[in-house]
Amino acid sequence: MPTIDELINPTRPAGAYDDLLARVLPAARAQRVWEPSDGPLPAIFVSHGAPPTLDHPEWLHDLNTWGQSMPKPRAIVVISAHWENAPAALGASGAGTPLYYDFGGFHPRYYTLEYSTPDATDLANRIAGSLGYNPVHQFTDRGLDHGAFIPLMAMYPAADVPVVQVSMPSLEPAALLALGARLRTLRDEGVLVMGSGYMTHSFEIIRRPALAGHLEAFDEWAGQTIGRGDIDSLADFGNKAPGARIAHPTADHFVPLLATFGAAHDPSTARTVFNRTALGNHTRSIQVH
Repeated sequence: MPTIDELINPTRPAGAYDDLLARVLPAARAQRVWEPSDGPLPAIFVSHGAPPTLDHPEWLHDLNTWGQSMPKPRAIVVISAHWENAPAALGASGAGTPLYYDFGGFHPRYYTLEYSTPDATDLANRIAGSLGYNPVHQFTDRGLDHGAFIPLMAMYPAADVPVVQVSMPSLEPAALLALGARLRTLRDEGVLVMGSGYMTHSFEIIRRPALAGHLEAFDEWAGQTIGRGDIDSLADFGNKAPGARIAHPTADHFVPLLATFGAAHDPSTARTVFNRTALGNHTRSIQVH
């Protein structure tokens, strides 16, 4: 993973991503599309990272390999740590909507990134009809934020899958579980439901590396609890997980995991797909059926 200095002044901003595209784009375009005989797609939780994830070849490889391990989705719905709006709202679903660069202080190249996905109006209408209230507001000018487009650029680099982003209605675990449950049946139609956050999300670890043990303890607890499919404990992570207040000073990057579990048919099937550390934080990412 790049150092802090390399993040601020990269020699090749998004260079690892450029290398990935050169290597995998033909396979991404040719990836087999989901068919009903494949059964429901999993629900997933991805630790997405900041734009310099695109400078991390191992992380990009993990994400791309994961995307290739499944049939290409018919569509994707994303719940990102970076958008809270009550009640739940939808992002722009038109083809080619510009990205929402919800970050600051990085190299200018990251503000020129493009991920131009196909029209997702049909999926947006389906989601709107499933949320249980009317009208559901759609922000026509809010494109995918980096919690959505950064991992998707690696998982589906051909940008040929329709994507809709749904806001978190609140940071309350029960609200995220309920939102995921409303999206569950979409998986039976080849729609990938993705919660996007970060398994640990501490900036203090960068300044105080001695805190690493707290993040390790939290990540180990999370891995074991996820492996048991113990939704009640995950929902009460602030009280039950060691190091919770250090690993997550705010809940926004953890609770998208609850949307993932809400969308699951069988929480006991949850498994860790990959886990690395980046600037002291854990990238544990999971899928569940």
